[in-house]
Amino acid sequence: MAVAYDGTDFSGWARQPGRRTVQAELEAALATVLRTPVELTVAGRTDAGVHATGQVAHADVPRAAWEDQRERLVRRLRGLLPADVAVPAVEEAPPGFDARFGALTRHYAYRLTDSDAGPPPLRRADTVGWPRRLDAAAMDAAARLLTGRHDFAAFCRRREGATTIRTLLELAVSRDGDLVTVTTSADAFCHSMVRSLVGALIAVGEGRRAPGWPAGLLDRRQRADEVVVAPPGGLTLLRVDYPPDADLATRALVTRALRT
Repeated sequence: MAVAYDGTDFSGWARQPGRRTVQAELEAALATVLRTPVELTVAGRTDAGVHATGQVAHADVPRAAWEDQRERLVRRLRGLLPADVAVPAVEEAPPGFDARFGALTRHYAYRLTDSDAGPPPLRRADTVGWPRRLDAAAMDAAARLLTGRHDFAAFCRRREGATTIRTLLELAVSRDGDLVTVTTSADAFCHSMVRSLVGALIAVGEGRRAPGWPAGLLDRRQRADEVVVAPPGGLTLLRVDYPPDADLATRALVTRALRT
């Protein structure tokens, strides 16, 4: 399933008792349409307030339920889901597909504006208004020093048994008028990693830190308290890439081994 959502009013992707989450809304709608319990596996568990235009999820369901609804599932979900969640496409997954462990690359963008007027009203949900002018060129110089395979423990909220080693394929900052956009791609991101990277880059953009400071934190083996996590509303999951169908099962096995 392709999934898009405005994360403003959600407590993140993952199902939580007593909280409104994207996973819970989707599973309830799917269970109603397919008349069977549904448990989703997602490419990336976004935090509270984070958005997605290109999220990917999968579920194992009885073939009879799928065949009965496959031609009208998208339309029926539209009628059941709230306005801040959409499922643009659903298809039968190839053998070996795993939305989480089969992914090669995840792509995110973080939007900031340092305009005196704040975010444009129609983009207020996905663009953070910043009160001080940012030096995007200095931020970009700092960002490029962070790419590659590193232990990003300084930028992650550690989870028991999970590695913080990641391959950051891209981290770049650009300016278009008053809009500053941070784009990043990696094999995977650990908890709060993207917003922590953005927070470190903002410190550089404000002139409080030198461009080499974020990369200097890569020697740390625990979270750096001086790194402020950027607000969630500016972050959007744009796209998830997968290998060719023939390589899906192998990719999932390799990724499972790396993550533990």
